[in-house]
Amino acid sequence: MAGSTHNTYSRSPIPSTTSYDSSSVSSATSPRPGPYEGGLMGASPRLMNAQHPQHINMPSGLPGHASFQNTYGSAATSPGPPGMESMASTSSSGTPGASGGQMSSANMSAQKRAYRQRRKDPSCDACRERKVKCDATETTSCSECSSRNVKCQFTKETNRRMSSIKQVQDLEKQIAQVKRENSQLRSMIREGQMDIDSEGPQQMQIQLPEIGSHPKRRQRPPPPQELSRVRSNIRNFGRGIFKPPAPYRQIGSQAHFNPPRPDLPPKHMADHLLGSYYASVHMIIPILHWPTFEGEYEAVYKAGSLHGVPPVWSSLFFSVLAVGVLFSTEPSIHRPNKGKEYIETSRMLIDMWNDEFVIDHARAAILTSVFLTEMNLKSAAWTWLASAVRIAQDIGLHCETGPWPMIEGEMRRRVWWGIYVWDRHMSLELGRPLLIEDADCDVSLPAAIDDHYIHDAGMMVPSGVSPLTNFILPIIHVVRSVSQLIKTLKSPMISPSTLQTFDTHFSSCMAAFPPSCQLTAHEPLDPRMLAPVCHLMNARLILHRHNLTTSCPPEVRGNAMEQCIRAALDSTNLVARAMASSTPSNPSTPPFGPTTNATTCTHIWRCTLFLLFGGHFDAALTCIRASASIATLRDVNVACGRNVAFFLGVLIEKRRAGGLVGSKGYRGELEMDEELMAYVSGDLQASPENSWIWTGSETGMNIVGSSGAANIGASPTLLGGGREEGTNVLTDVEARDWGGWERVEYLVGVLAREQGGYVQPVHARYGSGSSGGGMGFDRNQNQDRSRGNERMSITNII
Repeated sequence: MAGSTHNTYSRSPIPSTTSYDSSSVSSATSPRPGPYEGGLMGASPRLMNAQHPQHINMPSGLPGHASFQNTYGSAATSPGPPGMESMASTSSSGTPGASGGQMSSANMSAQKRAYRQRRKDPSCDACRERKVKCDATETTSCSECSSRNVKCQFTKETNRRMSSIKQVQDLEKQIAQVKRENSQLRSMIREGQMDIDSEGPQQMQIQLPEIGSHPKRRQRPPPPQELSRVRSNIRNFGRGIFKPPAPYRQIGSQAHFNPPRPDLPPKHMADHLLGSYYASVHMIIPILHWPTFEGEYEAVYKAGSLHGVPPVWSSLFFSVLAVGVLFSTEPSIHRPNKGKEYIETSRMLIDMWNDEFVIDHARAAILTSVFLTEMNLKSAAWTWLASAVRIAQDIGLHCETGPWPMIEGEMRRRVWWGIYVWDRHMSLELGRPLLIEDADCDVSLPAAIDDHYIHDAGMMVPSGVSPLTNFILPIIHVVRSVSQLIKTLKSPMISPSTLQTFDTHFSSCMAAFPPSCQLTAHEPLDPRMLAPVCHLMNARLILHRHNLTTSCPPEVRGNAMEQCIRAALDSTNLVARAMASSTPSNPSTPPFGPTTNATTCTHIWRCTLFLLFGGHFDAALTCIRASASIATLRDVNVACGRNVAFFLGVLIEKRRAGGLVGSKGYRGELEMDEELMAYVSGDLQASPENSWIWTGSETGMNIVGSSGAANIGASPTLLGGGREEGTNVLTDVEARDWGGWERVEYLVGVLAREQGGYVQPVHARYGSGSSGGGMGFDRNQNQDRSRGNERMSITNII
């Protein structure tokens, strides 16, 4: 072996009290490479017994001996504790080579450096205490520590050098780990998911409930024995400190609250309003057992007054009438003023000091929230929803308990799920947090049967009769995914796999609706069925709209726009079929406008924005004509028309400036127009987490001074005066300044001509005719209207 090679690995043995290890000698001539060659952690021949110096004083004939001798000289034996120098010199006398007296001071310092280089690898703490051989390396623990399952560490005073190296290595490992995790987190932000790297942190996979599955029942502790005496004592001596759980609680008396009873409305008007309520809200959230409620209603009118009736039932009755006013098709009913009168009466019959709630309190609160939503008072509606949720939880509706009588048990489930549906709907609509956690709810789903067939003796459906005419179950299947959807909307971007998961689930939910509600159907659709399906279509649109945010790259935003337009086209198909069924030749079907709720209005508005952005003018006109048939029946519809008119003006201006947005060629734009992206995103800008236009905006009182909002006050209509055109949010001037739906339709024609042609006629599946709300655009009619508006300038249009 060449001398230089051998010197790289040569180590001097350290005398020890342990037995001789022959493998140590062989390792001296068989060097093993390492990252630190010849360093502290390199291979070291170990002579474990100092009584065998002949193993060091090798004969001169051995290969490599001259190099070994010339390098180390008389220091061939390992220096040990003080006093070992004489032993070293004695041993070296038999070794040919330079004598110790001929060494210069430079050679002595070189020998001292060699002494430090030849020191044995330090042992770990555990091996030093047990006085055994330690074979730890810079990357692995020693076999002794591994077999005992203890940490291999170097902290003793004699092992400072090893300890510092291990600390450096540990820090390097930690830095490398942090770099890997940082890279993974960056990838997660770009992809919107946490399952990028199998070695990195993982996000809980999206788990959507199966269609028809019941919430998981929670386990409750079993009673050890007969405890009737214990229960009696706890009820007695715990009074004033705590209440038993809701199902086992005695309902307190409300005799102290005895407000003056209002007069009953005329019977014929009440009959009409109850029918209006049943055909609208009761189809979506059947929170009343209708035969029981009708029986109580008839008993009250037979008595001629509300005296002797519990105030909470009277409150519920007037809240039902108030909601019925908003969906009435009778022109003689003064809406919405009559509804405001009834809802105020309902509120006055509620005791604010009440501490003993019943199920009618929850019903009255949720119907008040529904009424306020239809009146476009969304913040007020959200607070009343919170009251309904807390009342329901206070009386234990969120838990599966019992046993209950058949009617009471089923209605407890239906009231809870009705409140659950409304909570999911408002959270998704307003971008607000959920009030109900799924983990807190273990109530079974309602029975798939109308309340007319639910009796205390059992559920009995006559043969040949459809058991279910309401939509509570299909809607529940949709809204049970909203909690996962809202969590997904908190991420900067939704990945394609997550979008696919939700789309697949929504397809399964759609299959649970009646055949006439399917997208592949062609027959006219009952307008009352549109509102339930809009829960699904709206969730789908909001899902894909999220990727329009500026957090997403351009290609993702472009794909999101395509998906939103596709969802809007599917919704327009349903809207057109619903409008086609409202014809004079079909008097059994109610008209489209009065049966449409506020949720449907805002969904049609969102669809209109996307369709206009993408140049789908025929479909956009169907939505506009549907909104025109709703007119002022919903306050939010007026605000939607004003927004669409403004958006059309901006699109016309952009088209005249040479832009492609507002036509089907919008994909040819080199860069996205951020102004139009903000407008088309609509109420996405109402989200405190996902909106992107408000950063750096004025806040608080500064808004009034900078935006001119000081001129906008409360609507006189809301205060009891003013014109009928005013709404609860817009002033009377704002409710009229956009020109109405006829002008919006005219502006669509202006935008269509800007791209070089009129709107194409509609496809046959959308229906036709103005009464049916088809998508056709009559060119002659549009030309007549345009000639009558030739004097209108583009400034007035915008």
